[in-house]
Amino acid sequence: MVSSTALAVTALTLTAACSGNPGSATASAGRTEVIGAFYPMVWIAERVGGADVSVRGLTKPGAEPHDLELTPRQIADVGKAKFVVYVKGVQPAVDEAVAQHAKDRSLDAASVVKTLPLTAEESEAEHAGEEHSEEGHGHETSYDPHIWLDPSRLATIATTLGERLAAADPAHAAGYRANAASVAGELGALDKEFAAGLRQCSQKTFVTAHAAFGYLADRYGMKQVPIAGVDPQNEPSPKRLAELTRVVRDNKVSTIFTETLVSPKVAQTLAKEAGVRTASLDPLEGVAEGSKDDYLSVMRRNLQALRTASSCT
Repeated sequence: MVSSTALAVTALTLTAACSGNPGSATASAGRTEVIGAFYPMVWIAERVGGADVSVRGLTKPGAEPHDLELTPRQIADVGKAKFVVYVKGVQPAVDEAVAQHAKDRSLDAASVVKTLPLTAEESEAEHAGEEHSEEGHGHETSYDPHIWLDPSRLATIATTLGERLAAADPAHAAGYRANAASVAGELGALDKEFAAGLRQCSQKTFVTAHAAFGYLADRYGMKQVPIAGVDPQNEPSPKRLAELTRVVRDNKVSTIFTETLVSPKVAQTLAKEAGVRTASLDPLEGVAEGSKDDYLSVMRRNLQALRTASSCT
């Protein structure tokens, strides 16, 4: 007996295939349909796929991705796409949809790079506010999923994606591999810029709105101290805020970093209590619709913000 859910997904798939909406089968005829779970995966899919793919993002531009809830239509899109690129552990709803509908047509970017376990401070930040929360958000991975904030890891993901797209669409294999090599080269150059820019800094500790920058810190010899954990919605307890104030003062931290997609109120409160300034550090989880920014430009702006806050020469 066919379930009502299966019938609904089938109906939605047929509707999408017959519609003229952007990203539908009609609008992208002749191009390989690829889904990116959220901005960094959309960006890498567009760069590696080039003109031969039609990329659809599951997370709206400018929206915070961690607690995304998928609509039935989006689940249907996952089921019919030629390929899906995601990071397991960032969006539980996407993890579930891929496991059920696209397991053999997907790339979990976290599976092709070395992941880092959550540090003690990151783990503490992740659970610090749980006593004030009615329910968790479902982030149960033992590793930090924010792999895209290390350009060298993202370069590896680009290379792997090029090979996987080549296997999924052999007619355009040469183009995918060439595009992957090109973007990996750009990311390699960005990696060198970060290494040089953060090599000589008087301050190696930086405080972030949530635990998104562990890979960046590990790659370039810095130390991240997060206010919230992997999920930015987990607000810290008063005890955690008091501990953070001591960390800021003891380490002579000059700046508390806020984010573009998360309310700055907690970070501003901490900065006021500690007597320091705030600045923006973008975890690149989303870029506003119509923005001229992309991964490379935002990362270069992050580098400048870190250099200023850390008194780098």
